[in-house]
Amino acid sequence: MDDFEKEIRQGRRFEFGKNWRAFLSTVGERQIAEAVRSLREMLELENLDGKSFLDIGSGSGLFSLSARRLGARVHSFDYDPQSVACTRKLKSRYFPDDNNWTIEEGSVLDRNYLQSLGKFEIVYSWGVLHHTGDMWKALENVELPVKKQGKLFIAIYNDKGGKSRFWWYVKKNYCRGITGKALVCGVFIPYFTLRTLIACLAKRKNLFADYKKTRGMSIIYDWFDWLGGFPYEFATVEEIVNFLKNKGYTLIKVKTTTSLGNNQFVFTRNGET
Repeated sequence: MDDFEKEIRQGRRFEFGKNWRAFLSTVGERQIAEAVRSLREMLELENLDGKSFLDIGSGSGLFSLSARRLGARVHSFDYDPQSVACTRKLKSRYFPDDNNWTIEEGSVLDRNYLQSLGKFEIVYSWGVLHHTGDMWKALENVELPVKKQGKLFIAIYNDKGGKSRFWWYVKKNYCRGITGKALVCGVFIPYFTLRTLIACLAKRKNLFADYKKTRGMSIIYDWFDWLGGFPYEFATVEEIVNFLKNKGYTLIKVKTTTSLGNNQFVFTRNGET
């Protein structure tokens, strides 16, 4: 049994890849277009023609696909074997036999692996580093493959004090076998559903459908990702900015949240190419 399977059996890790595998059935041109739009918006680039793009924790593979659609040479990796399989499935569907998109199994906590990949003009890791079990080590490593003057695009859960610590326990309980999962889902899925339905009525919008405009994601699968997403860490905007500033990075764009969700950051690495 490898380390990943041990972590699952011991209740120390959520099966992200299993959730992504179910999500893939919802992916179509509309979701891809929204993912492409969000990359363009945050990177402030119309295309990625000829640029090298590293997707750390590729998950479903949607954003690796989007980067490839924008013209980048893409390298994707993930710690979860099922996530790797999802990314490969999307590649086979949209870019079969493409030499400009490589996919591997690997860990951002493996410093030697990161160093072996070389340098990239864009390094992307959205909502991943806080699920590694050692977020600050992951942040130490994630900047290794960024070229000088290259961009680092990351998203990290917001630190909301006691609320964040409460959700740590929720997520931990979800991963403690079928009983914990049933209890957490039995409490929170009806709550999320009712809350969204009330918001739909108040805003006179189908928020379930509109959610696809959020980076092309699915509200239902994001609920399960949120409830079970363990390990779980978080940080303030200031902590992330200061950490990377001390590593020689300049913040060029930030999209913050007042919720428990992700703060999004785009940094550029200082120095000459």
